[in-house]
Amino acid sequence: MTWDETYPENFFGASTGSLLIKNLRGVVSGRLGEGLKEVESLRIVDGRITEIGGSIDVQANVVIDAKGAVALPGLFDTHTHFSIGDFNPKQNTVGFIESYMHGGVTSMMSAGEVHFPGRPMDRFGVKAVAVAANRSFTNNRPGGVRIHGGSLMTGPYMEREDYADLAAQGIWLMKVGFGGFNTPKDAVPHVRWAQEAGFVVMSHSGGASSVPGVAPITVDDLIAMAPDIAGHINGGTTSLPEEDVRHLMEESTAALQLVQAGNLSASLNIQRMAAENGALDRVILGSDTPSGTGVMPLAIIKTIAELSSIGGVPATDVIAYATSNAAKVLRREEGILEENRPADIVLVQEPVGGPANHPIEALNRGDITGIAAVIINGQIRALRSRNSPAPIREVEVQPHR
Repeated sequence: MTWDETYPENFFGASTGSLLIKNLRGVVSGRLGEGLKEVESLRIVDGRITEIGGSIDVQANVVIDAKGAVALPGLFDTHTHFSIGDFNPKQNTVGFIESYMHGGVTSMMSAGEVHFPGRPMDRFGVKAVAVAANRSFTNNRPGGVRIHGGSLMTGPYMEREDYADLAAQGIWLMKVGFGGFNTPKDAVPHVRWAQEAGFVVMSHSGGASSVPGVAPITVDDLIAMAPDIAGHINGGTTSLPEEDVRHLMEESTAALQLVQAGNLSASLNIQRMAAENGALDRVILGSDTPSGTGVMPLAIIKTIAELSSIGGVPATDVIAYATSNAAKVLRREEGILEENRPADIVLVQEPVGGPANHPIEALNRGDITGIAAVIINGQIRALRSRNSPAPIREVEVQPHR
């Protein structure tokens, strides 16, 4: 039997109440500077981690035998191009979110609904799009993924009171760089108004994107705007000059977003400079897809493998870019595996046929791990990934009855 035949149709995403993961080979907390922790078991109750430790001998509604898998925090993709619902019209892509979940991604952040069909460029239209997208993802979570959508595409037509009004509607993300400002610096007061209202602001950066009419955003623009996230500084697809990146690190506190759709050489240089400047805690990861680069369900885990193997940073630290670092910027509880945190977990094994005998070793040498299970909010959302290399051992589950 294949795994999807073994478990009933309503098994994935069902409420478990309590869940016990046993026979782990270790846990990666997601915190920068913390290596693999030798942990055998992990207990979840009502969607939160309640105990991490040795052999935990308790009753649970569902038991997962991890077969020596390593537990990672669920990965964040902080630069995703959906418009509304599970749809990217520019690439005519439908239904990609669950596929990204099979790549270990449990949280996705909108990079602004820039590809919304017929995207409005007026005060009331952009507000309506943000609210509609936000509500859409509140009511629809493909694969159980935590979708942070409804990112306001601000422009010169917005008024100060609009930001407070939108915040009251639950809108808390904003994208700068696509809204019709004559120069990027004209957006400075809007960034301040949004941040005063509690928004997390991401700016386009680097060369012009594929969207017509979008100008490059330089390091001087970024420093003047002072966004919370400097988007795809390694290129989307054209990167900032290396000296500008150094200036950005020294003169701003913005998170430094590296994307799979960007320039790998630039990513490696930025990681090196961040390490030299004690700024690795500012690095976050995104896919910048679906885009002209394609649809890439394994984008985040692939980026982790590349930055670790070629860049020489331990995989357990690079994982932090896509977990605790991202969670800190987005003010989320997820992204760290410790007691009293939400149970967003990815179980990984070394891939079948590879030379590594440990999943972290596989990442350190540039191989994508085999994803054996994805758990979001304490609910099993996938077992053997349909996208990653096959895990050398598949987990076994006593289904909820």
